[in-house]
Amino acid sequence: MKKQNVRTISLIVCTFTYLLVGAAVFDALESETEKKRWDALQAVERMVIKRYNITEEDFKVMETVVLKSEPHKAGQQWKFTGAFYYATTVLTTIGYGHSTPTTIGGKLFTMCYAIVGIPLGLVMFQSIGERVNRLSSFVIRTVKTSLHCQHTTASEVDLICVVTTLSSLTIAGGAAAFSKFEGWSYFDSVYYCFITLTTIGFGDMVALQKDNALNRKPEYVMFALIFILFGLAIVAASLNLLVLRFVTMNTEDERRDEAQAMQALQVAVRLEGDVITANGSILSGNVGHDIASTDTNSASICSCHCACFSGSNKRYEHRFKVRRSPSRIRHLLQPTVLPMKDFLGEPSTFTLYQTSTTLLQPPFQTNELPPVYQPHQRASV
Repeated sequence: MKKQNVRTISLIVCTFTYLLVGAAVFDALESETEKKRWDALQAVERMVIKRYNITEEDFKVMETVVLKSEPHKAGQQWKFTGAFYYATTVLTTIGYGHSTPTTIGGKLFTMCYAIVGIPLGLVMFQSIGERVNRLSSFVIRTVKTSLHCQHTTASEVDLICVVTTLSSLTIAGGAAAFSKFEGWSYFDSVYYCFITLTTIGFGDMVALQKDNALNRKPEYVMFALIFILFGLAIVAASLNLLVLRFVTMNTEDERRDEAQAMQALQVAVRLEGDVITANGSILSGNVGHDIASTDTNSASICSCHCACFSGSNKRYEHRFKVRRSPSRIRHLLQPTVLPMKDFLGEPSTFTLYQTSTTLLQPPFQTNELPPVYQPHQRASV
């Protein structure tokens, strides 16, 4: 099995295992708290219905009004500032869900806008991430040169450390600002920054949703948008170093396999009539020659022009057949010495080469002379 297939199967197994482990941990951490909150809400609902003597249907109406009026408490979401904030969350795939289109035209334009905007945003952040990595490489080389280090080149480990440090500083600085403007705890602010910059965007915590900040605090709006765009660029730089390295491993393996295949073809040795490949197997055939045999089922490897086959009119098309390696057919090529009668009064021998199943017979009987015969001469096969 190819290395790419093994890596893909391993990634699938690891991903599903990671999902199962995560589900088990979240179940252990959140399920009990969820049950307690639900019981508390049910108790408050019964208390409100009993105190104000209203029906459950009226309570459901009040609940719907509260839920629908919640986004409007943050101010107008679809003026230019709020619309720009919404477009940013669409293009960056954050998708808080704090404001969503309600008209058919708004929903249709959101889909068309996302089809073009999301690839454009990904390419932009990818390009910015590459520039950040190049700048980091230049800074690393400059620092190493000033410190008179032996190796001044920026390795991947150095770049990962620099980009990770930048990401941490961005999240820490943004968390401090959001904690001040939004009144959140510092931990909640760090959580919000992480969820935003990783484009998860749960929407449970969204900036610019208090005191009509979209219209009254333009400087805070500008800071939030710059933080999102700059932070995503830093994250893109991290992805260039971490994720894309593993993604391109399959491509590198495919190129390596192609190179090895080309090298194996170049190592192949071409002989007259046979091709011996690098692994020792034989491709039997003879390009440009007529191949004849006295037996169609013969395993003979002889592919030369023999005088004994000159009378055969049968031709065979060029074909290659895998045979055993040379180390296993040497015993088939051992010469066999056959005693012949002395045609001219002097003892002589006539040597023939015998293959696996076919013995090349001379075109004359042993008791009669050939038309032209030289004694003491070995027949050529």
